[in-house]
Amino acid sequence: MRQAPNLRLYWDTARHLRPVQIFGRLQFRAARPRADLAPAGPMRPHVPRQWRAPAPRRQSLLGPDRFRLLNDTRSLADHGWDDAALPKLWRYNLHYFDDLNAADAPARAPWHRALITRWVAENTPGQGTGWEPYPTSLRIVNWIKWARAGNTLPQQAFHSLAVQARWLEQRLEYHLLGNHLFSNAKALVFAGSFFAGPEADRWLAIGMRILAREVSEQILADGGHFELSPMYHALALEDLLDLVNMARSVDLASDRQITVWCERIDAMRGWLDALCHPDGEIAFFNDAALGIAPSPRELDLYAQRLGFAALANDHPPLRHMQNSGYVRMARGPAVALLDVARVGPDYLPGHAHADTLSFELSIKGQRAIVNSGTSVYGTGAERQRQRSTAAHNTVEIDGTNSSEVWAGFRVGRRAHPVGLSVGADAAGGAGTVVCGHDGYRHLRGRPTHWRTWKLTNGKLSVSDRIDGGCRRAVAAFHFHPALQVSTADTAARGSLSSENGSILTWRVGRGRAALAPSSWHPEFGVSQPSQRLLVELVDGESHVDFSWSDP
Repeated sequence: MRQAPNLRLYWDTARHLRPVQIFGRLQFRAARPRADLAPAGPMRPHVPRQWRAPAPRRQSLLGPDRFRLLNDTRSLADHGWDDAALPKLWRYNLHYFDDLNAADAPARAPWHRALITRWVAENTPGQGTGWEPYPTSLRIVNWIKWARAGNTLPQQAFHSLAVQARWLEQRLEYHLLGNHLFSNAKALVFAGSFFAGPEADRWLAIGMRILAREVSEQILADGGHFELSPMYHALALEDLLDLVNMARSVDLASDRQITVWCERIDAMRGWLDALCHPDGEIAFFNDAALGIAPSPRELDLYAQRLGFAALANDHPPLRHMQNSGYVRMARGPAVALLDVARVGPDYLPGHAHADTLSFELSIKGQRAIVNSGTSVYGTGAERQRQRSTAAHNTVEIDGTNSSEVWAGFRVGRRAHPVGLSVGADAAGGAGTVVCGHDGYRHLRGRPTHWRTWKLTNGKLSVSDRIDGGCRRAVAAFHFHPALQVSTADTAARGSLSSENGSILTWRVGRGRAALAPSSWHPEFGVSQPSQRLLVELVDGESHVDFSWSDP
């Protein structure tokens, strides 16, 4: 039987919350708003030629009522709109209507029109998963983007949009904040820009007021999104691009706030590019998976359609994103991405993993050392495992997570980086990063984990040290499942190779090495078997060299 969280865990989780989250939750649960079914106002005048095609997602509608969401195919005929037997995240995605703006969407326009009409008929206002604030927010935006693309909304859907915006105005997610409140505000701006009249002006004003505060807080000075997930960063970048697109189409572009959005977009694009592997996709830190946000390439093309300059892709060999806490190291064919960050905002660590001092490594364009990724949400054992320290390329002490992740989106005690040093050697021939964290300070011996990465031509050295006592400390290095793993007599020496030849070799200079099974989760609903190298620290220390041939 799973043990219930104790009072200390609740306290360590709740004490970081802001008062608005606590009182907002009580108010949200106590409120009993009623859907306002009054007629919709008129459309606001807009300039169709100013609208630009947004970043497309993958196709998810496979037939008139058949969906492939999160790599799981279902039909409305079998499940309806709100089958409690299906995961809530799948049902959320069903109500987003992302396919309206997905790849080749015009070819499915008749399906889309029928599906929108069916949704209105079969989802009673204010009831069910589809009317929760987050899916309502995304659906409002998607329906309006579909209309801006030249499609005509059915009259009942036009009316429903107004009903949805009125409902959302009463259900803003101040108790959650973060990306949820951002999405709520974006939807109100879209609705206020789509309709005209006093009601629409109020939605627009509320949305803009929230965004004025949230953009300055959520988008850090180095361009990173404050929840420190590359996936949610990409979603936030898409949000700002969409908002600029809408503002220009209704002649709001002179607003000073739009200028701020554009400045933030440039910084966000550079940050996202820095947190991508050479394959063009995001690194897996905190909650991150492919296929949820538009790809970085599609986001860049979208930005260019809006008039932003193409990315220069000219990262320095050693780049420290100081505000968000990530480091990019590159030399020859190697790119290493390092997590020396906090787990996220203290009051909002819901998408955090216990991955402090983890890293990912690509060689010759191929991911070689990878974090677990994310394939599930919810509160199950697999969600817990994927958030755990053991699922990442860092050190686990005494079988304990470095940050106390629990439930689906909770964190009790959390690690804080200490003693960070980022720089090159005197001759400029190596990039060296040193950092520790205090996430294990509550254990006997009050241990601190210190890690040093040193990248030189043809080699990345990773050294770990534990200051203070512990029974057992193990560093894990998870290998990409596409690579063949070979060892010599013991796991202390081995190699990774692809169909095209050797990628890298490793040598454990200090520590007891072993190979163990693992898994990689590049998308929701996807699990691929893999292997990991485990290095048990000896007398509190370990050292591993990863080497490759430079071209």
